[in-house]
Amino acid sequence: MGKYTEPKCKLCRREGEKLFLKGQRCFTPKCAFERRSFPPGEHGRDAQFKRRTESEYRRQLREKQKTRRIYGVSEKQFRRYFRTALQKRGLTGEILLQMLERRLDNVVFRLGYAENRSQARQLVTHGHFNVNDRRTDIPSMLVRSGDNVEVRAGSHKRAYFKDLAAVAETRTVPAWLDRDLTHLSGKVLQDPDRRDVEATINEQLIIEYYSR
Repeated sequence: MGKYTEPKCKLCRREGEKLFLKGQRCFTPKCAFERRSFPPGEHGRDAQFKRRTESEYRRQLREKQKTRRIYGVSEKQFRRYFRTALQKRGLTGEILLQMLERRLDNVVFRLGYAENRSQARQLVTHGHFNVNDRRTDIPSMLVRSGDNVEVRAGSHKRAYFKDLAAVAETRTVPAWLDRDLTHLSGKVLQDPDRRDVEATINEQLIIEYYSR
């Protein structure tokens, strides 16, 4: 799957709910979903009013696609995460969501150092973050309990990071992460719990989709 270059608001309209892919803009009247909540396309407005029976397969597919889009991963990556979760002990759905939460780009976002996951992914790719004192530019890297994530010393001088502490302070950090705004860093205290997932996701539908 190639990189998605279409407007992100189309993804929210396609799923019929806000996925908060554009950060703070999603909470303002400028959000496209507020003005056009019907599906994109020529017949999107008509489809909003049509009554149709939703098949079980469609519910499963939409839940899988929604989760992929929230975390910004490709189908190939998502399927690999599912296979890995399937091999581990415990509830497959919870392990899958836990792995998605442990992605480095998601951790940067949850620490409040990026407005959305897309921006976090770009910051990581450009090498602005260290993990355990080593420069890391792999957004899909899975952090572990005890790992330290911090903005590189050389990046502190950049305009984006100069006022970042004040911006990040307004954002809530989940219980499994600890944030140090003075040094623009964060520590992974433990693996994320199911309750730490902010998005409304029904992981059972995803399991059913891949178990067909």
